[in-house]
Amino acid sequence: MLSSLSSTISRLNLFYPKPSIPYSLSSCLKTLKPQPIIPRWSPLHSLSTHSTSRLSTSLKPQLETLVSKDDLVVLGIETSCDDTAAAVVRGNGEILSQVVSSQADLLAKYGGVAPKMAEEAHSQVIDQVVQEALDKANLTATNLSAVAVTIGPGLSLCLRVGVRKARKLAGSFNLPIIGIHHMEAHALVARLIERELQFPFMALLISGGHNLLILAHDLGHYIQLGTTIDDAIGEAYDKTAKWLGLDMSRSGGPALEELAREGDAESIKFSTPMKQHKDCNFSYAGLKTQVRLAIESKNMYVENTKLLLSLIMCSNAEIPISSASSQDRRSRADIAASFQRVAVLHLEERCDRAIEWARKIEPSIKHLVVSGGVASNQYVRARLDHVVTKNSLQLVCPPPKLCTDNGVMVAWTGIEHFCMGRFDPPPPADEHEDYMYDLRPRWPLGEEFAEGRSEARSLRTARIHPSLTSIIQASLQQQ
Repeated sequence: MLSSLSSTISRLNLFYPKPSIPYSLSSCLKTLKPQPIIPRWSPLHSLSTHSTSRLSTSLKPQLETLVSKDDLVVLGIETSCDDTAAAVVRGNGEILSQVVSSQADLLAKYGGVAPKMAEEAHSQVIDQVVQEALDKANLTATNLSAVAVTIGPGLSLCLRVGVRKARKLAGSFNLPIIGIHHMEAHALVARLIERELQFPFMALLISGGHNLLILAHDLGHYIQLGTTIDDAIGEAYDKTAKWLGLDMSRSGGPALEELAREGDAESIKFSTPMKQHKDCNFSYAGLKTQVRLAIESKNMYVENTKLLLSLIMCSNAEIPISSASSQDRRSRADIAASFQRVAVLHLEERCDRAIEWARKIEPSIKHLVVSGGVASNQYVRARLDHVVTKNSLQLVCPPPKLCTDNGVMVAWTGIEHFCMGRFDPPPPADEHEDYMYDLRPRWPLGEEFAEGRSEARSLRTARIHPSLTSIIQASLQQQ
C-alpha cells in the first residue's frame, strides 16, 4: 500500500511525535529527536533532502520560541468553492479575525457556481481578504506561527488560488505550511466551539457538494459510514430554489427554508430516497426529479397570465417569486415544504442507522457533530436534535457563520495538526509562477466502513488521491 501512496500523497510530519489528544506544542518540543523523520510525501510540494535540512534550521527559532499550544497563531485560507475566506486563530481557540468575501452576485447570475468565474473572483480579492484578516487581528505576517490552507476536496481552479497565496506568504516570511482537508475542517471546528468535545465522536457533514457521515476515532483517523452516491443535499436545495424562482443571491438554501415555512409539508407525497438500500449512503438526484415533475404539473400564475413552468425551465428563465400571484406562491411554498420534509427525513433515517453502526465500533461515543453549510438550516438542526435525543447523544452544531465555508475552521484544523507535528517546511521565497501545486479536488476523508459499501451502482468510486486517514495511518506504520 505504501508504494501506491508515495507517488501522490503528501502531508505529514517532519517531526512526528506519538499521537495523543490533547497534545500541546510544549510536549511536542520535549519529545523532538535531533534526527527528524523524513516524510515520503508532502501535500504542497515534494520534499527533498535539501528541503528537510532547510527545515531543521529555518524553523528552529520558531519552535524554540513557541512553548505551548496557546502561543500558536495560525492564518487559515479557504478558497475551495465560492467564498474567499481568511481568519487568524490562536492556539487557545481565540478567533482574532474572520473575513469572508462572498460571490453572491455570481451565484445569482449563473444560478450556481461557475468554476472559471469563481476562480477569477477569488483571484481578485484574495490579497485583500488575507490582508484584512491580518489587519483585524492587529498582526502582521511576522507574528504568525504557520499558514494553513485548504488543498481539497473542492474545485481545482478555486483551490489553486488559495494555495498559491498561502505558499507565497509562507515563503516570504519563512513560515511552515499546513495542507488542510476541507471536510475534516468542517468536523473539527466543532472542537473549537465545544471544548469538551473529545474523540471519538460522529459527524454529519452536509453542504452543496458533500453528504458525509463519519466516525472520528482520533485526529486524522476517520471511518466513512456513508456518503452521497450522486447529488448532495445542498445542491438539491439550490436546484429546487432555482426552479421555484427564489432569490439565489444568498444561495438557494436559506431562501427555500424561508419559503417552506409558509407551505404545507404534507401536501405533496414525495418518496424518501433509497428506502430499499439498508446502508448509510445518500441520494438526492431522484428527489430532484420528483420536485421538477411536481413543478411542471402545477400551473404558475404571473400577472394573471397562466404559464407552464416547464416552458420556463426550457428557456432557463424561471419566474421570480416576487412576480408570482398569491395562489402561485402558495403552490411554491407547498413544494418547498414538502421537499424539505423528505430531504431532511432522508438525513434522519441515515443518521439513525449510522449511530447504530458507530456504537458497534465505538460504544463510548456521546456526540453527533453536524456541520457544513446546510447545518445552518434551523429545520435541519431541529430534526437532527430529535434523532440524537432519541439515541441518547448530544448534538453539537457550530454557529451558522462557522458552518458555511470559512477561514476559522481551516486555521483551527491547522493548529490541531501542527501540534501533532504534521506540517511542511516553508516553501521557497522565489517559487516559480509555473509551479505545479498538489491539489486534491477529490480526496476522501476516511476509509469506507465494510458494512456500509453501497449496492447502488451510481456510487462514485474514482479516486485521485488516497484518503487522509490512509495517508496518516501509513505514515504511523513507518515510525
